[in-house]
Amino acid sequence: MSAPSIALIGAGRMGAALASGWLSGKDKPDIRIQDPHPSEIVTGWASAGKVVLNPEPSPVDVLIVAVKPQVFPQMAESLKPWIGPDTLVISIMAGTRIRQLSDRLGTDRLIRVMPNTPGAIGRGVSVISALTTITATDIGITQTLLAPLGEVIGPVDEKHMSVVTGLSGSGPAYVFLLAEAMADAAAAEGLPADLAARLARLTVEGAAALMAQSEEAPNALRKAVTSPGGTTQAALDILMDEGGMPGLMRKAIRAAASRDRELSRDTD
Repeated sequence: MSAPSIALIGAGRMGAALASGWLSGKDKPDIRIQDPHPSEIVTGWASAGKVVLNPEPSPVDVLIVAVKPQVFPQMAESLKPWIGPDTLVISIMAGTRIRQLSDRLGTDRLIRVMPNTPGAIGRGVSVISALTTITATDIGITQTLLAPLGEVIGPVDEKHMSVVTGLSGSGPAYVFLLAEAMADAAAAEGLPADLAARLARLTVEGAAALMAQSEEAPNALRKAVTSPGGTTQAALDILMDEGGMPGLMRKAIRAAASRDRELSRDTD
């Protein structure tokens, strides 16, 4: 793909990760960033002439909307000058449907994306959804632009995006909570808090790396380290009983998906 002109609206954690990836590639796109409170790294890029910060809007090849969904309705009108007849709009806002984007921005050339925070280090996953009228070329452009964040999956039917948000979008927080809870539980059993925190963190990191490199399913990996009648089995009997981790996770993902749907109604 030839280097396009890109307007990035919002250069927070995800937006800055995208821009950093584009700037490190072979083809240096024309990047225009709009952010009222840019970070030091973004202002540094602007000072070095790598990006243009807060320019006057004009139509671009790709418009990426990376703001909080709650502020989108108030700022949608200000985004229209970035959109020309050939502009592809990519939204990475949670809870904002393609129909809502189309109604407020006046275009159907839209792709919706749900990334997650490990994308800030290139280890994330971004799930995309689009209208059936979107071309394979636009899907390819989107996949290329999202590649700095990690793996790109889709397009998937938009009806699944609330659950995607609850799973992969919010999922990193569940893993961080797991490490936190493991450390707290070990400290409650008398292990020094700093040692407990270090062991919990390294255990979660190692297990994730093992899962990433293995071709086995997670349940097979779990069974492989669980000896009948052993210490791991004793712990899993608690974690997997009625009201344990499987049930709690179903409730958690249902709650996150429900909140995503509420955000969608808030932006109407």
